[in-house]
Amino acid sequence: MTGAGETQTTFVRVAHRRDVFKGPATIVRAGRYEVAIFDVGGELRAYENCCPHQGGPIGEGVVEGETVTCPWHAWSFDLRDGKMTLGDFAALRRFEVRVEGDAICVSTEPVNQS
Repeated sequence: MTGAGETQTTFVRVAHRRDVFKGPATIVRAGRYEVAIFDVGGELRAYENCCPHQGGPIGEGVVEGETVTCPWHAWSFDLRDGKMTLGDFAALRRFEVRVEGDAICVSTEPVNQS
């Protein structure tokens, strides 16, 4: 049950678990967003496939450990929380991820981050 002013999060099935592995992101469509799903130490993280700098395809970036670097201008982000590694003035827009059996489901709207 949701309270006054709360909205229910909608999830869509976007991939099979076996299709997402360490290394490059798996790019999917979740509602009106293109989302990059990363396997970070066995835990799935999903971010809008859009660098906050100038819109570069973050899912096509270089992944090293728990960091992804945008292919356009080398801005780097921590994949555990989406925050920029060299300052706190930018972050990736995060989406919720659920694994239901062998299916990966992603929220259709980004999580409100404060």
